[in-house]
Amino acid sequence: MNIISKHPLERLGYDFIDPRFLPPGKDEYYLRDAQQGRAYSFRGLTAGEIEVLVKNENTSDDWAAIRVTDRFNPDLVKGCQFFGVVRIGALENYYLEYHDLRLPVGLYNSTIVSCDIGSNVVIDNVRYLAHYILGDDVILLNIDEMMTTNYAKFGNGIVKEGEPEDVRIWLDIGNENGGRSVAPFDGMLPADAYLWSKYRDDARLLARFTEMTNARFDTRRGYYGEVGDRTIIKDCRILKDVKVGTDAYIKGANKLKNLTINSDADASSQIGEGVELVNGIIGYGCRIFYGVKAVRFLMGPNSNLKYGARLVNSFLGDNSTISCCEVLNALIFPGHEQHHNNSFLCAAVLLGQSNMAAGVTAGSNHNSRANDGEIVAGRGFWPGLCTSLKHNSRFASFTLLSKGSYPAELDITLPFSLVSNDETNGAILVMPAYWFLYNMYALARNAWKYGARDIRIHKDQMIEFEALAPDTVEEIFAALERLEVWTAKAALRAAGKSPNDYSHEDLRAQGRQLLEDSPREVDALEILGEDMEHSNRPVRILKAERAYACYREMVHYYAIKTLVAFLIDQKLANLAALKQRLGEPRRSQWINLGGQLVLGEDVESLKAKILSGELDSWDALHAHYLTLWEKYPEDKARHALGTLLDINGVSLEDIDRETWSAFLDRADAAREMMAERTHDSRAKDYTEYFRKITFDSGAEMEAVLGTVADNGFVRQMRGEAKAFTREIETVKRGEAV
Repeated sequence: MNIISKHPLERLGYDFIDPRFLPPGKDEYYLRDAQQGRAYSFRGLTAGEIEVLVKNENTSDDWAAIRVTDRFNPDLVKGCQFFGVVRIGALENYYLEYHDLRLPVGLYNSTIVSCDIGSNVVIDNVRYLAHYILGDDVILLNIDEMMTTNYAKFGNGIVKEGEPEDVRIWLDIGNENGGRSVAPFDGMLPADAYLWSKYRDDARLLARFTEMTNARFDTRRGYYGEVGDRTIIKDCRILKDVKVGTDAYIKGANKLKNLTINSDADASSQIGEGVELVNGIIGYGCRIFYGVKAVRFLMGPNSNLKYGARLVNSFLGDNSTISCCEVLNALIFPGHEQHHNNSFLCAAVLLGQSNMAAGVTAGSNHNSRANDGEIVAGRGFWPGLCTSLKHNSRFASFTLLSKGSYPAELDITLPFSLVSNDETNGAILVMPAYWFLYNMYALARNAWKYGARDIRIHKDQMIEFEALAPDTVEEIFAALERLEVWTAKAALRAAGKSPNDYSHEDLRAQGRQLLEDSPREVDALEILGEDMEHSNRPVRILKAERAYACYREMVHYYAIKTLVAFLIDQKLANLAALKQRLGEPRRSQWINLGGQLVLGEDVESLKAKILSGELDSWDALHAHYLTLWEKYPEDKARHALGTLLDINGVSLEDIDRETWSAFLDRADAAREMMAERTHDSRAKDYTEYFRKITFDSGAEMEAVLGTVADNGFVRQMRGEAKAFTREIETVKRGEAV
């Protein structure tokens, strides 16, 4: 049975806060007054103003409860019902125009309950508007219901006075069983969500995160909803417990409930037709259009949901776009693209710069007795058309999966690989270093495009976009070790010997010698990956010798590129000054913390500071992220120096001026090679037979596609190669100062 209670009409608009929750000496408006924050001088209505209002078919339960400013014009209020205390700013003879919509300032044909209304607003045909504070120049047009409850949380995972704990909103990210749940809050960063969802074995740390979230918000009841200056809301059905920033544009939404919509003059957020959003936080500069459904979600700044997308129990990181598909229980770091109606992503953690092709079903199948599987993918994850994956799976950075229904769990540990499902021969094929060898154009463009798309105004956390960075370089080192061992085992099997008779280090040494000195012999071997698929099928490693050499060359290039940039930026005179500045070179573990790369030891230190109370709030933690970013260039340079030593098998004392010069020249050649491979991989699009069959002539093709010589990114890469050569020469001459 629906419970409908009856109350005296004269109390409509009053008793917003239950007396049980009012502090001594406070009335129900004390929080509303604190929120208002405007220097308005309100007064009561004059007898003449009341007469005009009545003549214009307005009603009020108590005209004395209507408060106005001296610039109030009663002629601009028509056909409205007022209940409770309503305060109205200036109403003057203007019309407001936005996108060719022109409306006269004033209040028309609306029911208004206990609201503060800014200056020169338009409220027209709002059937029910209750407990809102509106800024200046706001337009509200054709809204069925817009109200705030006394226990409104505006999408934050908190509990108000008198409420049970089970009303707290949690996001079940990374796993459908709730074992990695986080309480969302306005200002939450991907790094926060990662820390909270990852370190589940530390109960004290989890408790501190909840405490920090509780302390961030006021648990008192009675806060009003807010609509910031210059925001337009039109043709919407229901808005309940929604807080909207300035300069937002909301049109045609079906239902918006329990939300914070961040927006300002520099990063305006927009919500469009048919949208239904419940229990969410929306970052600055977001776009949400055309039939989107989102429940229990958080969107980072400059992100987009479009064309019927469904986002549930998920965190969508900054600079991301999801359209036409479904995403559930996911933690997605910045720079995610998913544009296709039949793509499905569930119970996954994607570490950024990812792209989901049409037909992908990542996580639709659980290989356990419960829906508790997970997928974790490093930066640059790209499953191809119609790819189907199983829980649990893990993927190294920049893994490209070719089309296929992968029947078992995968653990792809070789970064920058192409993975194929060879159903004909019953095998998995893995080509390491594929991106470097055969698709340098796409890889190089990857870092550029994500940097170019980072148009966030509010950069609360910094992001590493370079494909070659400390995290991926460490993955390459681990991959080199695996290739050495697997190559040695393949050679021993081919010779009729048992790999079990050799130690791990012996296998590494044998494999290294074969890969470096006998590439043709290696090419003839069947090299098998280990523990890469949960099946009895072989995992064949393709072109291991080429991948091994390419990995090493890219690591060397990363090291020199990073050190040269640091030398120039810090104005260090020479190699000796670099050595002195960086001290002991070292490689170490790196953690992708929401797109920002952080030393593993710094993450441990960060956790300890949270536990001790040194970092006692989310704001303090966010400031600490920025502090870590400030020291990132030096940490990265120190890592690069250790990388240079390890990849070349030398000590710091071995690097004299001559060796340093040779290292610089080798990196310069690698950079030139990258530019040429970028050109060559793009040139295939102009020379391949089937690319040309729809054109009657070369002239038609050129008119439609242009030429590879005209390609802006190819030219950019060549320009950057030349610039790197100039930097190398500057460093050689000792002119970095």
